[in-house]
Amino acid sequence: MIEFLLGEERVRADGLAPETSLLDYLRTHLGRTGTKEGCASGDCGACTVVLAEAEGDTLRYRAVNACITLLGAVHGRQVLTVEHLGTPDALHPVQQAMVDCHGSQCGFCTPGIVMSLFAWQHSAQPHDRETALTALSGNLCRCTGYRPILDAAMQIAGQPCLDAFQQDTALTLARLQEISTTGSLHEGEAQAWLPTSLGELDELLQHHPQARLIAGGTDLALEATQNLKAFPALIHLDRMSELQRLEVHDDHVLIGAARPYADCLEALEEFPGVVALLERLGSLQIRQRGSLGGNIANASPIGDMPPVLLALDARLRLRKAGATREVAIDGFFTGYRKTVLQPGEYIEAVLIPRLRRHQRFRVDKVSKRRDDDISAVCLALRLDFDEAGIVTAARLACGGMAATPLRGAKTEAALRGRPFDAAAVAAAQAAIPADFQPIDDLRASAGYRLKVAQNLLQRALLEWTPSPAEVRHA
Repeated sequence: MIEFLLGEERVRADGLAPETSLLDYLRTHLGRTGTKEGCASGDCGACTVVLAEAEGDTLRYRAVNACITLLGAVHGRQVLTVEHLGTPDALHPVQQAMVDCHGSQCGFCTPGIVMSLFAWQHSAQPHDRETALTALSGNLCRCTGYRPILDAAMQIAGQPCLDAFQQDTALTLARLQEISTTGSLHEGEAQAWLPTSLGELDELLQHHPQARLIAGGTDLALEATQNLKAFPALIHLDRMSELQRLEVHDDHVLIGAARPYADCLEALEEFPGVVALLERLGSLQIRQRGSLGGNIANASPIGDMPPVLLALDARLRLRKAGATREVAIDGFFTGYRKTVLQPGEYIEAVLIPRLRRHQRFRVDKVSKRRDDDISAVCLALRLDFDEAGIVTAARLACGGMAATPLRGAKTEAALRGRPFDAAAVAAAQAAIPADFQPIDDLRASAGYRLKVAQNLLQRALLEWTPSPAEVRHA
């Protein structure tokens, strides 16, 4: 049985299909229609709600897309919707600011915007225009535009957050602790489980090897909302502390496969361009749920992080029935949406080598929109230099250029054994078409993709060519 707090009400859900979304449960089963459905794919933000969960002796509030948050994900958490904010006598300060600043017209997108601003108001980050823009990056408004909405954000930014939710933190924490850590959701033979340890997960997979694994579900849930696919068996991974680990070692960073992107940013700051790349991955609502392991395991040719991991020579720790093995991500992808994962095997952690003094790294993403869009081309490049400024090793990887995220062996060979200069870049640019044979699709033509990849090599040269002196004194 799934149990959670809906505002202050303890809710028990059972007998529902595993692919039931939080949005469908709210609107269809409970009649809570304040939360709207727009795209059903996590793009427009009309369905934004807030999940609150214990974090030490306080609550962490996360704005998420209810349309692609499956019901199993809310077990043991508090769900807040727009209906919970105001009272019959007064609006919540966020709602009042939207009224005062004329931030709403048709009102369809307003509930989601209000919930995003509510989560932002309750976050520990600085409340300024930049963080407000990030908080609203997943909410589409076609009526007022964002100027009055940002005015509303700035109005609440200067106010202390002393609402009823803040005052009831201790009570909410106590009520969440009363809910069992494990749960399940089933309808006939269709089931969903919520293990809390690797041992439980291993046992479930031994008995149900056909079960689909879901961490954030920002990709998997689309099979249900867009393709109307049913999931006979789902295993939710976001209750497992072992899969949420983040460890910074002397020579590598270890990230648990189910850890959300939003909780990885600080550890990835040492890799130039990666945080900026992740801040363009979907929206904040997506980054609050989506995970690094999921981005890898779904083997999409246009995932943002696989090119980065290929260029950085990352390794994956895989686990099956208690036994683990490590594989280089370079050999993980075997074809379009195919990997070396065996039945019952899953990604436990990602191990990323830390950059050394003689190494330089960068990543660039080109897409139709700057934010919340899929790559036309994503190119990551790591170069190793000797003291004379000669490239001793090169790792170049691209997304959007083949059926899998792919390294460019001939392009790398053109860069090795010489200074990273105009001649080296020209040779590498000439090798790009031999390594990659992209296709034409709605995002870009093959010719455009090849030209963009070549131009990104030129950008790398213009923006960070290291001299021998820079390398020696780095």
